[in-house]
Amino acid sequence: MTADPDISRQIPVPQVLGVLALELSDDSTPARGALGQQAAGELAKLLGRDLGALVPGVRDLDLSFAAAHFDPAELLRPGWPVHRRLDELRVRAPQAGQGPRIIAFGADASGAVPLPFQSDPQLAGGRLRVLPYLFVGEPAATEAVAAHMESMLLDLGMAQADTALCAQEAFGARIEHARYLTLHDLLAMTALQYRNQGLDPLWDVLETALLAPESEAWLDAPPEPLLRHVDGEVRIAMLAPDDWRRRCAAGESDDDRLAKGFAMYEARQRQLSAVLQAHGVPVVFVHVAPGQDPAGALR
Repeated sequence: MTADPDISRQIPVPQVLGVLALELSDDSTPARGALGQQAAGELAKLLGRDLGALVPGVRDLDLSFAAAHFDPAELLRPGWPVHRRLDELRVRAPQAGQGPRIIAFGADASGAVPLPFQSDPQLAGGRLRVLPYLFVGEPAATEAVAAHMESMLLDLGMAQADTALCAQEAFGARIEHARYLTLHDLLAMTALQYRNQGLDPLWDVLETALLAPESEAWLDAPPEPLLRHVDGEVRIAMLAPDDWRRRCAAGESDDDRLAKGFAMYEARQRQLSAVLQAHGVPVVFVHVAPGQDPAGALR
């Protein structure tokens, strides 16, 4: 279960997409969803300093940073919408003088978080919160920085202590670890996490939805639910109890076990659907007529 390393192929111009990942203490909840402009700028400067020490080439690129935290699933969505919005705002930002810029975005003067950087409250509560950044500059220099980061950031990308402390104080949360990741690193870490949570069978479908949305992928491995990714959505076959039994429990005759097994199957469908929707993947439930070929119903 490995992620396609070429996320950049979906980006029209060379960019380095990444996150500042904050691992919170078990009992800690951030007091703020986004920082005010001054605090956002201070944290962005520390981020630029840290990454400039690790990969000197970033000093020649524009840095755009959103001082707002998200669940990883909110950044790992088809088309990378949060990073794309960050880039749109970068393009509109004024150019003050010559040379690379550090551009930070956060809460407005009233303390409200602008819509592009409002995290989903239904995805709050996880220990890992991520803040998006991107670097943009001359294409060859940007591509070189991207390659360098992909090769070393996962192993060496710990934030400096004062950066972690700045984030901790600014967001009002106890932070155990703060580290820099590329978006691909975050994708690989998510794949490992899902494997540990028993979601390994879903990964090929989810990975296709994220990295190759024009492609087709199936989850066809009974007793798992039957899923098909096509046309940018995932279709899930809804089976009647008798059809589920023929597909997933052909050797079982105990009515109580069959009832419990079918209930577990439906719960698994809901679980897989929730994961896909958290990643912004549209889900369509397809009711399969009794006796109909389930795969045929999804075509």
